[in-house]
Amino acid sequence: MKIHIDNKSFSVPKIIGVGRNYDAHIREMKARPTGEPVLFIKPATSLCDISAPLRIPHDQGAVHHELELAVLIGKGGGAVSESAAMSHVAGYGMALDLTLRDVQSVAKKKGLPWAVAKGFDGACPITPRFIDKSFVPDPHDLNLTLKVNGHVRQQGHTGQMIYTIPYLIHYISRFFTLQSGDIILTGTPAGVGPLQPGDSLQADIESIAGINTRVE
Repeated sequence: MKIHIDNKSFSVPKIIGVGRNYDAHIREMKARPTGEPVLFIKPATSLCDISAPLRIPHDQGAVHHELELAVLIGKGGGAVSESAAMSHVAGYGMALDLTLRDVQSVAKKKGLPWAVAKGFDGACPITPRFIDKSFVPDPHDLNLTLKVNGHVRQQGHTGQMIYTIPYLIHYISRFFTLQSGDIILTGTPAGVGPLQPGDSLQADIESIAGINTRVE
């Protein structure tokens, strides 16, 4: 799957997820702040069109939704400074970080990696078309809302992020050289919960995207 901005298209080498970036979500998960970003990788094969019906696994326990602002990297680099970080951004989109919560919980209890819980096929529904960064004056001043069957499940504001986008780019690029087309998922606000076949979803990130989709 490719990501498009205006007349440009980007292949996606990798997706870097950020966990525990909203205080209220940390509390609802009964987790603790870590003092630094929690990172995980989703393979490019986890990408799918967020506006198409979402096909979730039916035999792996609960599948939770996590609405997130997605950042597309336009210019690669390693050890990027915070001051230069935004020059590496091409634009912004909307993503759902789908999580096999039961699988993740078992792995955590055993002290094992939880790559399967975050990286299965279809685990990253995303808008195929992103908004050029020039049309987003402040990505830290956007409202996020997710409704399931007409009821608000998630509602937050990107200003509530613990780690800003420049800091995330700086931090991530210390460990993973960023490449053009990489996507950073910036974390999710509180209200994550399970999805069921037949659910209808309305997701909106102010100035970025608004979509209606359903679960199969």
